[in-house]
Amino acid sequence: MIQSADIREWRNHDVVDPKGHKIGVLEAVYVDTATDEPAVATVRTGLPTRQRLVFVPLDEAVVGPDYLRVAHPKGEVRKAPSIGTDDVLPAESEAEIFQHYGLPYEPGANGERKLARR
Repeated sequence: MIQSADIREWRNHDVVDPKGHKIGVLEAVYVDTATDEPAVATVRTGLPTRQRLVFVPLDEAVVGPDYLRVAHPKGEVRKAPSIGTDDVLPAESEAEIFQHYGLPYEPGANGERKLARR
């Protein structure tokens, strides 16, 4: 498991898919609020004048020299839910991220958010 403190050091490094294709640049890490472990990251993609942040799970992510390799193909990540580079993730949009990747989504017992940006 990649530790929260370690992965924050990789901000602005390339994010690549399992075949080594560059997806974009690591922008931020969101942790699971129940475990405080890294759960998803935002990846800055697009042209310099039209950038957006797409979400990608960090399950099975591997840190390499100057890159973070995620377990999902570039095409799947590029179609994932996204936000603008200055936007925040609305609580009601969290489930869409998990649904896109076929992962289970369970908010906190009292409806708390599952993800928190670190």
